[in-house]
Amino acid sequence: MAMQYGAFFPTRDMPADRVAIRDWAQAAEALGFDYIEVSDHVLGADRAKIPGFEGPYDVDDSFHETFTTIAYMAAITEKVGFASGVLILPQRQTALVAKQAAQVDVLCGGRLRLGIGVGWNPVEYEALGEDWSKRGRKQEEQVQLLNRYWTERTVTFEGEFDRVAHAGVNPLPIQRPIPVWFGGGVDAVLRRAAKYGQGWIPLGNPGRSSMAMLEKLKGYLADEGRDPASFGVEAWIRHNLGGPDDWRSAVDTWRDAGASHATFYTSGQGVGGVDAQIAEMRKFVEAMR
Repeated sequence: MAMQYGAFFPTRDMPADRVAIRDWAQAAEALGFDYIEVSDHVLGADRAKIPGFEGPYDVDDSFHETFTTIAYMAAITEKVGFASGVLILPQRQTALVAKQAAQVDVLCGGRLRLGIGVGWNPVEYEALGEDWSKRGRKQEEQVQLLNRYWTERTVTFEGEFDRVAHAGVNPLPIQRPIPVWFGGGVDAVLRRAAKYGQGWIPLGNPGRSSMAMLEKLKGYLADEGRDPASFGVEAWIRHNLGGPDDWRSAVDTWRDAGASHATFYTSGQGVGGVDAQIAEMRKFVEAMR
């Protein structure tokens, strides 16, 4: 199976301008990227007002909303796929995510892949009224419920976090179910990915720790009776690794390890505005030929 290449939406560098978003998305499709990936943060924290806050992003970093951004891009493109990378699932209501994802899948013609994570920022969880300490357990339950929402007319469900009585999503998505990929590298995430997911997003560079996690994941897949060759792995190729030769080397390393997808990540990497972003995407595509 040929490796698929994705363009990571440079949300931190993208102005609040629909024309700029349109130009970037249409350029990504025209350059031949297989999919566009859009990241997620609902809120940014004021670093100066929160003692001990050490997160990589704060209130001054721009994060365009994931589902609406993908829906907009779906309307102005023809064939490029879409992925969330990664949606912080446990800080959201499961039924609402099921509804939003199903609608986006309809609008993009079944081109959606839902990448999910548990997040790193308790400030967001508190503001959204969710329990930070239970995010892992909630994610595991949510994925099982999402798959039912996307494939059944009505659902009855009784879990630790969700209770549903004879209710369903309408319209259902085109994909039944929508593919779910897990992002992150802790052991519990790897186990959940092997049991419930269609793929894994390591988030890190192709170093020794990433390769060790990949080998551990393959073991968990074997425990679940699943074939690692049919399980997706999406590597993020960060712009600041160097130049085109370095990007190509990183992709080759991941491919040799069994990765199926490589996403060119430029957000917050000092690339610049939309024109500069498009120019670097072109360099990446040329390096992969």
